[in-house]
Amino acid sequence: MSLILTPNIERPDCFYEALTVAQRDLSEAAANDMNARLVLILANQVGCLEDLKQAIELASPAALLDENAGDAPQASGFAAAE
Repeated sequence: MSLILTPNIERPDCFYEALTVAQRDLSEAAANDMNARLVLILANQVGCLEDLKQAIELASPAALLDENAGDAPQASGFAAAE
């Protein structure tokens, strides 16, 4: 399996709303903890180590710098966290 780098979330606005509602009353630290747990749950769903490594690479700050320079593969439709 290879990573899907085009928008693939069913009803993305609903997903984003569910995520923000779940974190609305959390402190920054609690929201970060929730995000870490969510990443581990979704990583378990993906399962493939090579796909997970590719996702880590694409999400890294270095990849964002490369993407801004036009050198990295772009995960179309995904915004980088700031």
